[in-house]
Amino acid sequence: MDINYLQIISAFIVLFAVIDILGSLPIILDLQKKSGPIKAFQATSVAFTIMIIFLFVGEALLGLFGVDISSFAIAGSFVLLIMAFEMILGVEIFKHDSPSGASIVPIAFPLIAGAGSFTTLLSLRAEFDTINIIIALLLNIIVVYGVLKGTKLVERVIGQGGIYVLKKFFGIILLAMAIKLFMTNFGNIVLDFIKKLNVL
Repeated sequence: MDINYLQIISAFIVLFAVIDILGSLPIILDLQKKSGPIKAFQATSVAFTIMIIFLFVGEALLGLFGVDISSFAIAGSFVLLIMAFEMILGVEIFKHDSPSGASIVPIAFPLIAGAGSFTTLLSLRAEFDTINIIIALLLNIIVVYGVLKGTKLVERVIGQGGIYVLKKFFGIILLAMAIKLFMTNFGNIVLDFIKKLNVL
């Protein structure tokens, strides 16, 4: 396996778009108010570990439970849908009762390491060398760590009004992403089902 800078840059851009930590800022700020300070190192290290494990054994692990990638992505879309409703409607659906606060759930998983990043990692593995994907992922995690550490600064700069507007706006974006994730993977399941019917 050779280190290829073009592959690293390509994988970094794709993962950065999928993780979308900047777009998740309103969610993080909202969770911080509900559950207390976010432990940036804990959240990023757990997310990185989960994604590395999934990169190597994800498909096989899901196969053990008889779950395909499309079904897993649809389950993830429901989690995103609930979080979007919380942001748009100003209601609390997700109960933040984790002993570690919100750092592990839902920030490390499924916000950073979620269905979108899992499916993306498996897709990238088919195209790029594993070492280049790991480097691109590590660079993304460093960016995520920086954003999580700087949430208070962002909050001071944009103020409560700015956070409120961002929360509603990105709630709609998150809702659109959840619907797209659902529709794409539901379409894959339907196509696979039709193919199986044609074989029979």
